[in-house]
Amino acid sequence: MTRASRHVVFLGFLLAAGAASAQDYPARPIRWIVPFSPGGPSDIIGRIFTQKLADALGKQVVVDNRGGATGIIACEIAARSAPDGYTILQGSGSTLTFNPTLHAKLPYDPQRDFRLVTQLVATPNVLVVHPSVPARSVKELVAYAKAQPGKLSFASGGTGTSNHLSSEMLKVYAGLDIVHVPFKGTGPALTSVLGGQVQMMFSNMLPAMPHVRSGKLHGLAVTSAQRSAAAPDIPTVAESGIADFETTSWHGVVVPAGTPAPIVRRLYTELSRIARQPDVADRFASDGTRVVASTPEEFTALVKSETARWAKILKAAGIKAE
Repeated sequence: MTRASRHVVFLGFLLAAGAASAQDYPARPIRWIVPFSPGGPSDIIGRIFTQKLADALGKQVVVDNRGGATGIIACEIAARSAPDGYTILQGSGSTLTFNPTLHAKLPYDPQRDFRLVTQLVATPNVLVVHPSVPARSVKELVAYAKAQPGKLSFASGGTGTSNHLSSEMLKVYAGLDIVHVPFKGTGPALTSVLGGQVQMMFSNMLPAMPHVRSGKLHGLAVTSAQRSAAAPDIPTVAESGIADFETTSWHGVVVPAGTPAPIVRRLYTELSRIARQPDVADRFASDGTRVVASTPEEFTALVKSETARWAKILKAAGIKAE
């Protein structure tokens, strides 16, 4: 047998082995890594999908919260895991598109170390303030902040998260001097605003809207280009006087590079079907979140375009990891 023919036989063996492993998948529980603390939007989204995915696959899907370092810890764990479909990472704009620009050195490369499966959902952030803040609009908040520079603080789920960057954009666009207070996830950050320890934040709508409806927080504006159907009375930041202001928080699923294509396709098929189930879509829509369920190819294109877009924004604003 020639060297070339041996190579062909070896490739055939690998393809056959991959097909066999995909047919047997899954044969044991799956770990679903969430890069942020419990209670925030990532955790809420993850638990909705893992419950449904476990039913679809007939195997337990275990949520593993690995908060800290703006998702870098979780991403490194996932990138170094075996590419066999038994480790799933719930990625986001911060972990897959912001971090490469914010950090000079990352222990992972989003486009090299992962295979992208699907974008699950997308949602605007909502600017919320504690009731003690005497502002019921963006214009009033800007005036209040400018009257006492350096006194107002804003919470975030960590440096480089979508809610942090929304606040930094407001600082730049409105010329504000407000103090950043980072937390290990949107959940604890939102808790700090609810308790009045921090005065304001841009929160993902999913965990924030129940508190806005109850009156525990005041919603001043959403970061989307149009008003949210879940909160039609809340204006956008742009129509509140801050022109060209638009940010969106999104979440998707990735697996380690090298994961067999049939497994990636199986996960995409199940997750996209789950996302379109009426009870899931309605649950998200009630708090301003839109299901996407993009194909692996569409998700890959999104990550590439968003990485380039945010690199320009972050560099222009001079925003770096703290």
